[in-house]
Amino acid sequence: MPSPPGAVPVSGTTEGAHDAAAPALTDLERETELARVFDAHRTTLLRLAVLLGGESDAEDIVSEAFYELYRKWNRLRSPDAALGYLRSTICNLVRMRVRRIQVVRRHAEQSVEMAESAETEVLLRDDQRAVVLALKALPSRQREALVLRYWLDLREAEIAAAMGISAGAVKSHVARGMAALSRSMDDRA
Repeated sequence: MPSPPGAVPVSGTTEGAHDAAAPALTDLERETELARVFDAHRTTLLRLAVLLGGESDAEDIVSEAFYELYRKWNRLRSPDAALGYLRSTICNLVRMRVRRIQVVRRHAEQSVEMAESAETEVLLRDDQRAVVLALKALPSRQREALVLRYWLDLREAEIAAAMGISAGAVKSHVARGMAALSRSMDDRA
């Protein structure tokens, strides 16, 4: 396959000369080849990283891609495959960073939405404590019916089966429990 216009060959080999895996190079030869690829393609690869969305850390992405190439050099089918490996590695690294940024932003937005003032949080906790205390004061059947209905969001038939009572009894326990809970909360206010 011909090289793209302006591409600098990675080594003096001719195209198609390496059908099998590249012969293992010494550390010095590998570093020399890698330096040659770096010098010839670094700027183009930086532009690629920036254009794909890695504006803020394009240099880190390209450096990481070269590090991965260094680690896996002897697995390349030929030294001519180095540029393709670098390009695909840069694409993958940018995708991973963009995803990570999106997740961080999504969580940050949720945190901001959920954040309340300290005063609101304290008041909310006080109200929650009051509801829990009022629930604990209810007769056990009323408490069970309310918890199953409003905390676990079960339907009347499911509550009846869980409590071993009729659906009509569930309605009665829920109504009585809500009335008692309401009175208890009104007394608190």
